[in-house]
Amino acid sequence: MNAHQAIFDQLGFAYDSDNIYYQTITSVLNATDVVGMEDSLELILAQPKNEVMVHFPVKMDDGHYELFKGYRVQHNNVLGPYKGGIRYHHDVGLDHIKALAVLMTMKCALVRLPYGGAKGGVKVDPRALSREELTRLTRRFTSAISNVIGPDYDIPAPDVGTNAQTMAWMADTYMNLNEPKQRRGGLGVVTGKPMEFGGSLGRSKATGQGVVFVLEELLPELDLNCADLSFSLIGYGNVGSWTGKLLCERGAKLKAVLDHTGAIANEDGLNAVALDEHVAQQGGVAGFSGGEHITDDQFYESSVDLLIPAALEQMIGPNIANQVQCQVIVEAANAPVTPAGDRVLTERGITVLPAILCNCGGVTVSYFEWKQNRQAETWDLEVVDRLLKKYLIMAARRVRLAAQRYNCDLRTAAYCVALDYIRQVYEYRGIFP
Repeated sequence: MNAHQAIFDQLGFAYDSDNIYYQTITSVLNATDVVGMEDSLELILAQPKNEVMVHFPVKMDDGHYELFKGYRVQHNNVLGPYKGGIRYHHDVGLDHIKALAVLMTMKCALVRLPYGGAKGGVKVDPRALSREELTRLTRRFTSAISNVIGPDYDIPAPDVGTNAQTMAWMADTYMNLNEPKQRRGGLGVVTGKPMEFGGSLGRSKATGQGVVFVLEELLPELDLNCADLSFSLIGYGNVGSWTGKLLCERGAKLKAVLDHTGAIANEDGLNAVALDEHVAQQGGVAGFSGGEHITDDQFYESSVDLLIPAALEQMIGPNIANQVQCQVIVEAANAPVTPAGDRVLTERGITVLPAILCNCGGVTVSYFEWKQNRQAETWDLEVVDRLLKKYLIMAARRVRLAAQRYNCDLRTAAYCVALDYIRQVYEYRGIFP
């Protein structure tokens, strides 16, 4: 039986160990035990405050209409406005979005951002839609959730399947749904926008840049250095490609990459920049001339210092955890390792650097973008990078100290740091009324 079954019973949850939401919230509740959090706060954090589901029609290019399902889950806002990405993916579902919203709450608390956690998405394969169809879908979805988002209440951002263009459509739609006097302030309703429309320098590379800053802070303790290590990547989209390029700039060797099109490898090192250009043109790593095709098993069994999952959730279960040949797993994606996989990695002595620390660069620079929008300013890239490094180094140090204080793994330590901060704010604010 789950150790927190009493909480799940009180909330009416039928616990399922294979469900990503229960996996995520159980990990968080395990950390609440470590920090000795009050039962009342455990109960509050175990369930999102708001769960919005919308169904909306979109006119397709051939004239027929399709009905799409969208979500916006707002987990907790004790620290400030809700914050979290919008995902377009065919596997989007309520429990999936709930889990990601929980992680956003933890991530913002860890980095000390004045945000709560949220997440949203539409169940759709964006690759199957034309640009015009994506425009109409985005505008219709934004209209459907416009009453639960806003620059002072809930601020979406890009995620899997969305990008700066998607955010531009969302911001424009939201601004046109408001009175003219409110439209300028409405620019801050989303982050991750194009530079020409209120975006921030450094936002596109922010998550990958954050991964590298965390590695530079924590790897020396593991007797590793970015200048002479080898690594492999799962996923070569925005996060994976920027992580790959920035690590290679520092002297690291990218030996293998796996994505939805296949796996490639080069023992002498893949050219990260050329691979990025290939993926932009071809849609995946398959067929890249600078590497040879390998099987998925060969990818996971490649000997590297770091394996960096930078794609979707729950990619490393116990079977793959038994296959991997690396010293460190770097979670550049959200929740890429399942609890069962985590246990195998621990047994094998493989260190896991947790997602809420490693991939918090995106939301941190989103915070900078939001501040720039509110202050009608544009910061230089050097300013953005300097502040990002400061925030992430401090977060990494908090996690290191918590791991020592509580004698626990880094994932639990990261949750403990976040939960300690959330508890302090609840102590000052109280629970209304």
